Amino acid sequence: MYAEGHIPGAISLDLESDLSASEGPGRHPLPSASAFSLTLETAGIGPEHNIVCYDNFGGALAARAWWMLESIGHKSVFVLDGGIEHWQRAGHALQNSTPSYPKARWHSASATRQKTNCPTVDRQSLADNLADTRIIDARAAERFRGETEPLDPVAGHILGSISAPYADNLIAGRFKPADELRQRFSRLGILSAKGIVCSCGSGVTACHNILAMRIAGLGQATLYPGSWSDWCESNLPMVPSSGR
Repeated sequence: MYAEGHIPGAISLDLESDLSASEGPGRHPLPSASAFSLTLETAGIGPEHNIVCYDNFGGALAARAWWMLESIGHKSVFVLDGGIEHWQRAGHALQNSTPSYPKARWHSASATRQKTNCPTVDRQSLADNLADTRIIDARAAERFRGETEPLDPVAGHILGSISAPYADNLIAGRFKPADELRQRFSRLGILSAKGIVCSCGSGVTACHNILAMRIAGLGQATLYPGSWSDWCESNLPMVPSSGR
């Protein structure tokens, strides 16, 4: 799709090869800060740049890139609301040539994941505090209910988690206004993102809920990078029970 047409000057970052590590918990493990910094350097993306992330999935993949950039300390990063579809609807041009940029340089200070700004939780820590933790799941409602599971070996959800499909953050492909997002999370019993753990299938669309809460002015939630694809491989509490 990128080769067929993209915003002029845009660089392609792939979820599987650029925004995920080859090993780690879940289907899309987070790369280390140093590995991700190297990916950015090779692509010509440096700490001096304003970075705009976009996709054609309602921001689902762009939010992952946004979160990862913030997690290594980069603050001048944005998500293009509506992605490439709304770029085209506004009458802007696309190109199909691939740009080439000189290699960038990330300083070592920028290559350390800032836990306080973009907190994460691993499976064991979440399990140890499960009774006292609010978890929201960004997957489609039917996957949350365990009615279907096209990607992971077990269907269901983490015990005690609540369904919050990322698509409900959107209207006509764009993020809902801040007040509507606040109302959405308020209906879920969330008045602040503090202490909220965001999960999904593999730590990708969970970032969409993190971004939506930021837009709503609720603060910064915690990401469970492995999400259901990591949790369902364990004998930890889940609904429905895997019987393991």
